Amino acid sequence: MNWTISNQSLDPQQLLVNESLFSLGNGYLGVRGNFEEGYPEGVPTIRGTYINAFHDLAAIHYGEKAFGYPEVRQKLMNLIDAQTIRLYLDDETQPFSLFSGDVVHFERTLDLQYGFSERLIQWHSPAGREIMIRFRRLVSFVRRELFAIEVTVEPVNFSGRLKIVSTVNGDVENFSDASDSRVASEDEAHLDVLSARNDGAVSLVTDQAHTSKRKVSCAASLNFSVPAETQLAVLPGSVETSATVALNGPVTVIKKTIYTDSLRHGQQTEQTAAALLRGLDHVPFSKLLEEQQTYLDRFWRLSDVRITGSPALQTGIRFNLYQLLQAAGRDSVSSIAAKGLSGEGYEGHYFWDTEIFMLPFFTLTQPELARGLLLFRYGLLDSARRRARVMGHRKGALFPWRTITGSECSAFFPAGTAQYHINADIAYSCVQYYLATGDDDFLARFGAEILFETARVWMETGHYLNGSFRVDGVTGPDEYTAIVDNNYYTNAMAKYNLYWAAKAAGNLKAADPGCYTRLSERLQLTDREPEEWAHAAKAMYLPYDPERGINPQDDTFLQKAVWNFAETPPGNYPLLLHYHPLTLYRYQVCKQADTVLAHFLLEDEQTLETMRRSFDYYEKVTTHDSSLSTCIFSIMAARLGDTGKAYDYFKTAARIDLDNTQGNTRDGLHLANIGGTWMAIVFGFAGVRIKENGLSLRPVLPSAWKGYAFRLVYHGRVLSVSVAGEQLELQLTEGSRLSFKLYDQPVELKSGQTAVFPLHR
Repeated sequence: MNWTISNQSLDPQQLLVNESLFSLGNGYLGVRGNFEEGYPEGVPTIRGTYINAFHDLAAIHYGEKAFGYPEVRQKLMNLIDAQTIRLYLDDETQPFSLFSGDVVHFERTLDLQYGFSERLIQWHSPAGREIMIRFRRLVSFVRRELFAIEVTVEPVNFSGRLKIVSTVNGDVENFSDASDSRVASEDEAHLDVLSARNDGAVSLVTDQAHTSKRKVSCAASLNFSVPAETQLAVLPGSVETSATVALNGPVTVIKKTIYTDSLRHGQQTEQTAAALLRGLDHVPFSKLLEEQQTYLDRFWRLSDVRITGSPALQTGIRFNLYQLLQAAGRDSVSSIAAKGLSGEGYEGHYFWDTEIFMLPFFTLTQPELARGLLLFRYGLLDSARRRARVMGHRKGALFPWRTITGSECSAFFPAGTAQYHINADIAYSCVQYYLATGDDDFLARFGAEILFETARVWMETGHYLNGSFRVDGVTGPDEYTAIVDNNYYTNAMAKYNLYWAAKAAGNLKAADPGCYTRLSERLQLTDREPEEWAHAAKAMYLPYDPERGINPQDDTFLQKAVWNFAETPPGNYPLLLHYHPLTLYRYQVCKQADTVLAHFLLEDEQTLETMRRSFDYYEKVTTHDSSLSTCIFSIMAARLGDTGKAYDYFKTAARIDLDNTQGNTRDGLHLANIGGTWMAIVFGFAGVRIKENGLSLRPVLPSAWKGYAFRLVYHGRVLSVSVAGEQLELQLTEGSRLSFKLYDQPVELKSGQTAVFPLHR
């Protein structure tokens, strides 16, 4: 149960949301949940198909420009549209539409267990003909280039003819909304149609990005369950296939579509697409469904989270985990964009969200995918080195705040480039992956270099004053406060980065002197640098206010007036859309968790009471205008023993997209929040932590639930965690032996062993 989401709405605004909710993807290819037949004129739509990292370039225009401002932005492209299938009955001139005739029944479903979406329709045409229609579609997890649609039409009260018109359209453009800064970019970036033609029964369209010159090709074919009379037509920028069949009983048509791009497939994209499509000639849709199920069986075996006592939240968490899987890049040139492959919000860019909010799920359930996502960042090191030089650093690498291929795409530096913490976020995730997997090869070949190069930038960004190491002129996660000195989050994360860079240098030098020497020579790393990193980490200044007993967000945050929340109209949230940034910067008001996030990630830096007082203080001034926020407050509330408050925050986070609570799900799903909901269960309610001294758990049970269960992959072992009623059950389902801490007490499990413990309240 609770493996599907369903919707029957034809409300225009809900249709936009549903296009995101019912999107399908596989990390490479993403298709929004649009109707195959389209909508009538006047009904808004964001019709989209995307390939992860496929982008064009456009100039960034400034009224006033200074040195080092990015000049070019990268923008994910809406690609060739192969979704369109129109159905005509007998001599009726208007095709089937859910906005005409009489809709007797309509429901669409996304099946999270089997990996496809479905629409079931019973419809009377304007002329009184009644048909049953079933649309099923999938983006294959096994064949990354494949998008397939199966349409079955069955007559109810007549026999006649059915005309099917299938289109592959290369003349497409991106969506923009000038009223919303998150999707308001200019549209100079676009695709040019290079060719549109037929090769026998195959439709072929090739487009090229106007400036980046990257090519994408689409090959599509139709297969019918009954004899069909087919006509092919090449139109400006598109190819149309028309087929007429006898509709005396059920008729099924399968449309298979292959997408290839020059980034992965070389310049012969069209030939490659056609060849891949030919290889699918005799593969039935049922076989594709079987492949999806087999793939997802393996995924859910390790990744499923089971909640007993709340069907809505059970559906919500499974939907979220499924969307993470759909969004995660599986190759060296892609990662997870802020909206995944479900929409165009934030232009397909990768942020810190990936490492801090999404990577933990993969690290502890699908570590091979986590490794790949970290290797993507490693592949951007040279670009990050170039960015560091532009920003005045003689050594090291500075990762861009938002990017696709490595160059900085943020035009607003106070809330972009100034967020230097992205360097520490990536370093932190490398260490977390290493601690969770014991992957020495990763650390030696890739992770150490990331740690060294990011540490170097901190040494040049920070400085010593009165014996403490301080970091000035940066922006923390809270984008309602910018360009500050000693942002607590940034300093705490930089400390971790520096500490682990020094530790990794020592460990690598001892374990593999040759490897360390080669890396040192390539980076021109001096013998003194690791010592300097260790000293800076030890001397790092972490702001503390003795009067309040809290960690100030930065040096001046507590000196500002508190935002007047009482007189702020509800319609003025999010504040960023209604107030100038400088207005926000002058007040104590947080867009999202900042210091509270640092307390979660690095809880050993402060006492429990300091974290408790900080939580209480920042809770009063945080708007949660960012979707990244409530999940973190949930985790910290659980850590501080307030399970009820943790549950309330979790409920808000778990269904942000399903309930469109932030009002912008139309632009794509909130992937960071989606990852954060898994974190809220595993790191929050279950109290899981991965530290240098090992794995630990401190589970609690929200009073609204009867229980919950999940699995963790840790150092190649699989630990099953089940909380129910007053007890906790732990089982080592894979691996010979596992030692960890439970409620700060040592526990050891042997292979296959199950142990039951009383649940702490």
